[in-house]
Parts: sequence; C-alpha cells; structure tokens
Amino acid sequence: MSVKNVKIASLLTMCAIFSACQSSPFGSLGLTNTASSEGEKVQEVMSSLSNTAGEEAAHVAAINEVLDASVMEIPTISAVGYAVVSVQPGRTPSQKRLMAIRSARMAAMRDLAEQVHGLKVEGNTTVIDLMVQNDTFRGIVSGTIRGARTVRINPNGGDTYEVVLEIDTETLSFLLKQARAKA
Repeated sequence: MSVKNVKIASLLTMCAIFSACQSSPFGSLGLTNTASSEGEKVQEVMSSLSNTAGEEAAHVAAINEVLDASVMEIPTISAVGYAVVSVQPGRTPSQKRLMAIRSARMAAMRDLAEQVHGLKVEGNTTVIDLMVQNDTFRGIVSGTIRGARTVRINPNGGDTYEVVLEIDTETLSFLLKQARAKA
C-alpha cells in the first residue's frame, strides 16, 4: 500500500469513527453507515479507490504532460512571400520573373525571421498644440535563418509570384537555442 493510500485510509477511518452525522462527503466513494465495522468501511473505500486510481493516474499524467514546462513541442513553421513581376528590374520578361521569384523568396525569409526572432517596432509621434503633427513607426526584423526549405513557387495571377518556405523542427530548435545563447 503506498503512502498516499495509507493517508487516505487513515483519513477515511477517522471519518468512519465520526460517522454519526448522516451527510458524509465520502458517500460517493461507497462509505456509508451500513458497514458493520470500521475495517469493513476502510475496505469498501480502498476498493473504490483502487477501481478509480488507474483512471485518475492516467488523467493526472495527461495533465502533467500538457503542463510540463520542460516538454516543448516545436512545430514546423512556414512563411509565404509575394512579389510583382512588372516592377522588377530586368530587360526581358524572363529576367523580371526570376527577380520576382527572388524577391518573393526574400519576403518569405523576412517572414520566417520575424516568426523565429520577433519583430522590433519603433514609433515616434510629434504633437504640437495638442494636435498630432507627425506619427511614424517602423518594424525591424533581424536574425539568421538557416535551413529554410522551398516548398513551392507558384505564379499567382498574371503578374505575381508566390514562394512558400518552411523550417523543420530540428532546424528551428537549433536556431532558437542559438538565439537564446546570444541573448
């Protein structure tokens, strides 16, 4: 019998001794005044506890697994970048398409860096005579992305390209460890 079960048994024995009151919080466990002795009452409770102990242990284990801070599941992350073909530099349509694909890939890389390392936002507001004169802000993304895999490159409409990149869990875990070590 474990220490926990001994404590529960002793608590229930004490409750059985003082069972003169009709309403017992242990009625749902099978502890009623119908048992002839305290020993029988304890046996009833212990058998009820042993029936539900496996279920309760499984439930507690599931909760501990979810709430355990040391268990960190890192998902695969993905990012999408878009670029317009017609505004790209190049002499021929083929060169412009290649530049659009490159630009879309860089936009997806920026999105991955933002997801991994975060976005630093800076803002400035100028107020004169209680009226806003100038309100500016900018976002700064800084970080290293390694191991990004190109999932697909699709023409999107007539003048746009879409590039989808992703980082697997092992690479992402390595990048997070490196970023935490620098911080």
